[in-house]
Amino acid sequence: MIEFLETVTNYISGLYTLPWILIGFVMTIFLSHICGDKKVDRVMRKIGLVLLYIFVPLLLFRIFLSFDLHESEIAFAILCFVVLSLMYVLAYLFAKVKINKLKIKQNERNDFIKTILTNQGRSSAFVGGAMLAIPEWRVMAAIYMSIGAIFLFAIIPYILSYLHKKDHKKSVKITTLPWYLKIFPWYLLIFAFAGIILHGAKGLTVNSLETDFGIFFTFFTQLTIPAALYYVGAGIHPHDLKINELEKMFSSKKDKIKDHWSWTRNVFFLTVIITPILTVIFFVIFLSVGLIPSPWFSVITINSIMPITSTNMFLIPYGINKKVTALSVTWTTIICVPIVVIFITVFNTYL
Repeated sequence: MIEFLETVTNYISGLYTLPWILIGFVMTIFLSHICGDKKVDRVMRKIGLVLLYIFVPLLLFRIFLSFDLHESEIAFAILCFVVLSLMYVLAYLFAKVKINKLKIKQNERNDFIKTILTNQGRSSAFVGGAMLAIPEWRVMAAIYMSIGAIFLFAIIPYILSYLHKKDHKKSVKITTLPWYLKIFPWYLLIFAFAGIILHGAKGLTVNSLETDFGIFFTFFTQLTIPAALYYVGAGIHPHDLKINELEKMFSSKKDKIKDHWSWTRNVFFLTVIITPILTVIFFVIFLSVGLIPSPWFSVITINSIMPITSTNMFLIPYGINKKVTALSVTWTTIICVPIVVIFITVFNTYL
């Protein structure tokens, strides 16, 4: 049994995990014909929570249990915080510039800013999990994922809450973000710090655990990556790929396009084009002059073109546009997932 687990683990590691996106897409089409879209979506939402609260934290614990915390890891964590902060600043400035160009009504301007700002948040926990399968990137990807969770579930909701109260010019109690998402970044950090402390104080690693248990634990946590990628593939629905939907997304003809398509195109332009291009320009320079190692470049660059996280839908009551957010999540997933797969393959091969 143990030998079987070791063999299987080799096939759910590294680039072997990437085809699970396609498997998730195909299986969802098949299951939707049998059970219906709504039932499949309902089950997948529950699977997503299981991945977030059981599999992802244990995988991070395993990763942090096997490395020494040095100055380079601390420096990378600080760099991630700066990069994510600048990404959201860029989103805010982009929204401010676009307000006048799109001639957005006065009463919709703040909603537009909040929608653009919120949808700069990326899907690091699921699509980004593919980077955890690359040994050289594993620790950096885990650090980025942890800091990204703090922005998604703590910092951005706080900013939205402040803006929402300011809009209403009175005290408005916001309780719309579920408690289990509010505690998620701190819950995730407990597992990360537990791994760091146990390794630093006791010298523990996965390999130093009892042999059979260590192999089983490695197999169990490694399942996180193909499962997360299956989850991403399952979120892409064929009806989103219709020609008329493509025309709405990429056409700029005012007589054919309603306001939410105009907003969606701008979110798409910011997240899929502007942010990744600026990130690549700066970090190619940093890499070429030796300021950062290649794993840092790979992790930050790939994260810059992650699809928008579906978790943003929990923030609708803060005043962001529901339709725009849903469309942005769908289209960035469809476009960005193949690009991320290509980036992971190329960077892992040549850097």
